[in-house]
Amino acid sequence: MFRALVKIGKWTSIVILIFLCSLLAIRAWDSQQGDPLAPWQTYVPRELTAAQIDATDWSGYLAAEQRVFDEVRTQVSEKLDASQRVVTNRYFEGAPMYPEHFKFDWNRSYELEPSGPPVGAVVLIHGLTDSPYSLRDIADLYRKRGFVAIGVRVPGHGTVPAALTEAQWPEWLAATRLAMREARRRVGPNAPIHMVGYSNGGALAVKYTLDACEHSELTMPSRLVLLSPMIGVTAFARFAGLAGLPALLPAFAKAAWLDLLPEYNPFKYNSFPVNAARQTYLLTDVLRGQLLRLAREHQLSRLPPILTFQSVIDDTVSAPAVVRTLYAQLPDNGSEIVLFDVNRNHRFDSLLRASSLQALGNLLPPGPQRYRTTVIANQGENDSHTVARTTPADSDKTTATPLTIDYPNNIFSLSHIALPFPSNDPLYGTEPDTSENFGVRLGTQAPRGERGALILNLDAVLRISSNPFYPYVHDRIENVISEPTMPAARTGG
Repeated sequence: MFRALVKIGKWTSIVILIFLCSLLAIRAWDSQQGDPLAPWQTYVPRELTAAQIDATDWSGYLAAEQRVFDEVRTQVSEKLDASQRVVTNRYFEGAPMYPEHFKFDWNRSYELEPSGPPVGAVVLIHGLTDSPYSLRDIADLYRKRGFVAIGVRVPGHGTVPAALTEAQWPEWLAATRLAMREARRRVGPNAPIHMVGYSNGGALAVKYTLDACEHSELTMPSRLVLLSPMIGVTAFARFAGLAGLPALLPAFAKAAWLDLLPEYNPFKYNSFPVNAARQTYLLTDVLRGQLLRLAREHQLSRLPPILTFQSVIDDTVSAPAVVRTLYAQLPDNGSEIVLFDVNRNHRFDSLLRASSLQALGNLLPPGPQRYRTTVIANQGENDSHTVARTTPADSDKTTATPLTIDYPNNIFSLSHIALPFPSNDPLYGTEPDTSENFGVRLGTQAPRGERGALILNLDAVLRISSNPFYPYVHDRIENVISEPTMPAARTGG
């Protein structure tokens, strides 16, 4: 019997091995299709390591950042061949979306100064494949309220997509620590410091704050504001590294990429390497483990209040993980989650999947919670008017407050990428402010025609890129800025 089991196990292993080899062979073959890799997909600029970031200051980081952008100009933009010198390529100096043409290149780290002495500081951390541009409107809101706003470009971003083929999440966290050190230096030992994190930046903000619970030398933020935070990712990200294995052979270098697309967005990569997906999984896995461990050890009492904005439909991060992994562990400290429901107007009810219609109900746990919950939704079925339905912490009584914002008839839900952008954003807005021009207006694109005719990724075009409820987000963050906060119990340099 034992020998029979061993024999079965041996053959099972052989079958699995053959299956995996077949998958890798198919992946290698598939990676050979299409155009060869472009310079921005092969050249990797030299970023600081995590140890080097920890050893430098803000001015040193900016100097190193400048060297990286100089490298991209000399090694990529100045070496493009004739076929790549087109007006739809952000790396071509003659293109209207070439970032260095703009008054300020929002791919870079920045500090926005208030009109007088700062009353506090805010550190803003952008998302994966993104740049500091994504949080500039929120940064300006803080600036107007007297805060110095520090937008950090985390390594591997804002330059060329190839930079993400080698970037590691500890480098991103080191940049977060650096920005917090700079914030504390700018405002002294007692002024409030907020952190705003979008997507992957949300994961970094939470990870840093958990580290501050365990290490007294780290400055504890006074408040966290999260937008579409990457607390959990899809199961595919866990095994994304396997998809890149054929790239170990130079002939199959394209297997290191999940998407290879034209780069027409001046402030975000369209191409997406396997390593980027792998790093998000590693970061969220460490984050989840640390959060659960600190909860078991009753070490989360020092966490600051967290205000999170999350669409119930999110194709990039796990919305359930935000509720079940993060919020389920929070102390009763004044935290709140704001959820944006799907549009239940009759125009979409026959087209929305059942899972989309049930997403809100599946997210919210029953009974009173230690945090406040607000749901932005239609006032009623087949009604474009909206309300904010709020359930206080430790209560099951919900109140509805009418909003002045209607759910647009042509929008069936929000998206992961929409939350930080107002409708008048010059790049992503549906009604862009024309006083700024970044060479393309992605939020107004609604093309119709045959597949393959445009350079645009039509899946991305269908995805809403700005938030019709942004005035509500703006007001809620403004309220957070106005609320009095106690200085952190422990602060570091």
